[in-house]
Amino acid sequence: MQIVILKDAAEVAHYGAQIFVDQINKKADSVIGLATGSTPVALYQDLIARNAAKEVSFAAVTSFNLDEYLGLTGEHPQSYRYFMNEQLFNHVDIDKSNTHVPPGDAKNPLTACKEYEAKIEAAGGIDVQLLGIGRNGHIGFNEPSSGLTSRTRVKTLTKATIEDNARFFAADEYQPHLSITMGIGTILDSRKVVLLATGANKADAIQAMVEGPLTAACPASALQMHRNAVIVIDDAAASKLADVEFYKHIEAENQKLLAHLATL
Repeated sequence: MQIVILKDAAEVAHYGAQIFVDQINKKADSVIGLATGSTPVALYQDLIARNAAKEVSFAAVTSFNLDEYLGLTGEHPQSYRYFMNEQLFNHVDIDKSNTHVPPGDAKNPLTACKEYEAKIEAAGGIDVQLLGIGRNGHIGFNEPSSGLTSRTRVKTLTKATIEDNARFFAADEYQPHLSITMGIGTILDSRKVVLLATGANKADAIQAMVEGPLTAACPASALQMHRNAVIVIDDAAASKLADVEFYKHIEAENQKLLAHLATL
């Protein structure tokens, strides 16, 4: 894992956005994996601004989202398809026919999961996958006890995740307890993974992911096995790591090396 510790959420978002800009500018028809939730919003705002400034184009990009609530149509305001349209797709030059979100209203969810996996494979796999992390260490909707080689499937949400997401639903509004999510194995197939986390409420999950054992009790710990995982966090989210200065030293040395290689 590459551990990048920055001052605040704004720096985290900018750093993460730069990774996607670099990827797309290097390969115009990149396949990117996207995430929902509060953490990626600032990253998407950065990408929208870069697109408006002609610094990056999404015209040839294909995207796959991590997950979707089971039982919601893409027009539902709490669906992740709606979220992505509002937070990114409606504001950049991406072809929406090339944007994929698991179908929450699928007649046969089990078949839909297999089809989603097949679409990712047919697109050539994901070049860069964006992730957040839940307080219990979940990535996507892969809750604790999820298989570390799992594929796209239907998952039951834990009470903790339901409670965390309840703020997005009105008191009398239906809140799904099931989802379709990329599996951990699907995520690990991505050529690069970028996980963003900010705030002290994510500190325990970050510590477990980075320094804890590889275990299904913390699904994000599976990223320890990924050969190109970048963990971008702010000081608050890093606060329970054993040696923050050590991680900052390593990253500083990495940046010096990259700067030197750029001069060759």
